[in-house]
Amino acid sequence: NTTTMTPKKVIILEGILLLTDPRLRDLMHATVFMDTPLDICLLRRVKRDVEERGRTMESVLKQYQQTVRPMFMQFIEPSKQYADIIVPRGGKNRIAIDVLKAHIAKLLKA
Repeated sequence: NTTTMTPKKVIILEGILLLTDPRLRDLMHATVFMDTPLDICLLRRVKRDVEERGRTMESVLKQYQQTVRPMFMQFIEPSKQYADIIVPRGGKNRIAIDVLKAHIAKLLKA
């Protein structure tokens, strides 16, 4: 599907595969990689899949070991090199988040 957008000062894109595509990277003025520890990612996945999707812990861990982690290591982790800013500890890094918010606010006022 195609979504037509009018020009904006700031457009924020989110997605784990965004930095893997050079065509997308070439269109971006600034890129951020939220570097969340893998153990936190696994805990979130287990909680979501068991509570919201009714899966078993065993099936979630099997999928993580066989597919999710290997694909992360093959595609997502290497894409970090293309980020202008890498935020360690992901969304828990309040200082980095505040810096990003201030920068975006400045762009919006320009």
